[in-house]
Amino acid sequence: MIIAIDGPAGTGKSTIAGILAEKLNITFLNSGGFYRTLTLAVLNEGIDYKDEEKTLEFCKKQKIEYTKESHFILNGTDVTSHLHDDRVTANVSQLSANVEVRHLVNDLMREITKSLSIVCEGRDMTTVVFPNAEYKVYLDASSEVRAKRRFDQGVSDMTLEEIKAAIEKRDEMDKNKKEGSLKIASDALYIDTSNLTIDKVCEIILKQIS
Repeated sequence: MIIAIDGPAGTGKSTIAGILAEKLNITFLNSGGFYRTLTLAVLNEGIDYKDEEKTLEFCKKQKIEYTKESHFILNGTDVTSHLHDDRVTANVSQLSANVEVRHLVNDLMREITKSLSIVCEGRDMTTVVFPNAEYKVYLDASSEVRAKRRFDQGVSDMTLEEIKAAIEKRDEMDKNKKEGSLKIASDALYIDTSNLTIDKVCEIILKQIS
């Protein structure tokens, strides 16, 4: 079984997917983490991601492992705690716009799902990566609410206003990617999470599945 969840940053996708995976006793697959892991690797190496060919060749050489605890191991090192650093967040959308890098990550995720039931979340899970998923969900929220959520997490050094501006810039990039752009699948369950608790959103999705 595949439950695919899409939506912009800050709508609660990762948290909700993790809770659903626990309640259903299946694996949580964090798609954004794969791109963030590669972005971290590219930044650490000092590669200009605008050089798409060089970036792709570098990414192909990276060994990424995904543990059942949803940790990302890059070339033998657990980098999970660094995946939401400001510099990674500022560059991940540009790297994930590289079509061939997207193909690389999509193939990796599809391979993982061959033997596992999963809950996955991202920007194009329901439309590109798993278009035949048994269940599709699109989570949304206003940019103001999403910025406040990220600010309250305390993982960014930016002000609330700077976070909101960064989120809106990210949204624009994600909606205009050559491939894997952010869009609502016609058969997805749409939920605006702006005024809903995490538990309520999970309840709505679980009701749809049962």
